[in-house]
Amino acid sequence: MSFSLSRVRRRALTLSAIAATAVLALGGCSAAEKEPAAAAPAKTESTAFPVTVDSALGQATIPEAPKRIVTLGQGSTETVIALGQIPVGIESYAWGSDKTGYLPWIHEAVTKAGGTLPKQFDGGEDIDYDTIVELDPDLILAPWSGITQEQYDILKDIAPTVAYPGLPWSTKWDEQIKIVAKAMGRSADGENLIAQVRKQLADAAASRPQYKGVTFSYIYTSGPGTLGVFKPEEQRVEMVSSLGLTVDPVVNSFEETKGTASALIGLENAQKLEGSDLLFTFYTDEKTRKEIEAQKLYAAIPAVKRGGVVASDDTSFVTASSIINPLTVPWVIDRYLPLIDKAVATIDR
Repeated sequence: MSFSLSRVRRRALTLSAIAATAVLALGGCSAAEKEPAAAAPAKTESTAFPVTVDSALGQATIPEAPKRIVTLGQGSTETVIALGQIPVGIESYAWGSDKTGYLPWIHEAVTKAGGTLPKQFDGGEDIDYDTIVELDPDLILAPWSGITQEQYDILKDIAPTVAYPGLPWSTKWDEQIKIVAKAMGRSADGENLIAQVRKQLADAAASRPQYKGVTFSYIYTSGPGTLGVFKPEEQRVEMVSSLGLTVDPVVNSFEETKGTASALIGLENAQKLEGSDLLFTFYTDEKTRKEIEAQKLYAAIPAVKRGGVVASDDTSFVTASSIINPLTVPWVIDRYLPLIDKAVATIDR
């Protein structure tokens, strides 16, 4: 796991990790079966337009209901689809994609809706502007991304562009849904999506009373001898805590690296995690996992010694469990709970 945190955030991002997978059918059927992957065809609010959305990089005015949407960063694609519209173009994420070349929950939702899969293009530091121009968008959404002011200024000349309201990669998941829904003239439906996501997580938590009182830390490394923790507001952490587990209070004692919702504490401080019943993390490959687990200070962490580590080598799962949105949550729940169950069973109560 020797790569920068910014790169981690961008992948699944934060590719930065999560790990745990596996699942459980809620109340006899899975969360994915209970909730439709995408809403009915989009119905904009008649008085919504023109819509003006402010961001840290500039103001976007959408004159009428967008018909050709392009998305950058994480999460916007899924929200657009859940609101009943399929983007014409989306930023690609090869690391978390499956054999179809798409993130599986996106491929599944579009296929289920009988739609055309969006065109994928390079993003990040090297945005493929030519492809975006060819897609002829009337709205570009990037409220949870890392686009720069220079990139924004180019994009806004192609179409109205909505960036993040504060710092890059720092938009809260529910705020992102509100921003996307507003830009699409679907604010009320956006609120409904937020309520739906919260209910899915709450229902899963209610099905696991044994998680009550179980503490955890979500950790990562950026190379040998390093150790970091994600803060409670980070999306991968919020997903786990929403499933009924409790963030170890020690996490709040570590100083955050500004704009990352995380803190690099160093492997020498591994013992400070002794109060964490479980550890959540991820590994980029099996070789890296063995290197990390071979470190004596890492192996000495009580949760590690006991086998109370929730980690997955499924890159699609790591990606999905790192972001909260209307498509990832139902897809993840049915892959998360069994893995957490196994780790919880190692705790001596």
